[in-house]
Amino acid sequence: DTTERNTFMHMLKHLIAIAYGLPFVIIGIGHFRNPEWFEPIVPDLLGAPRFWVLVSGFFEILLGLLIFFPRTRRIASLGFVGMLVALYWANINMWINDIEVGGTRLSQGGHVLRGFIQILLIATAAWIGGLIPIRRMRNR
Repeated sequence: DTTERNTFMHMLKHLIAIAYGLPFVIIGIGHFRNPEWFEPIVPDLLGAPRFWVLVSGFFEILLGLLIFFPRTRRIASLGFVGMLVALYWANINMWINDIEVGGTRLSQGGHVLRGFIQILLIATAAWIGGLIPIRRMRNR
């Protein structure tokens, strides 16, 4: 039945949105609880690493919460896409300058995997917010 399927898909998307947003809220809180951990990867060109860590933490919390609710999901999705593209600059800085974070240096493969994960996070945020509509293929 189409109605049952639509209800199921709506609930599934809602659960995925919560599962997606919750880690961002937790990591965003981590930006405030332990900003020193995140500061090494802030590009020197920006200056004021503490400021940028706190700003990014604020947006991770805000967008993570906004994506929970269908009414604010689209704007959160747009925000996530922009934020994840912007924040990847810090990941590139970490890669190019071989910066250790939390006692760990990523291998080349680790950085490549991190890039793929970033792309997946961007695509998922876009899908959750309806920026990438996926329609069911119809049997012909």
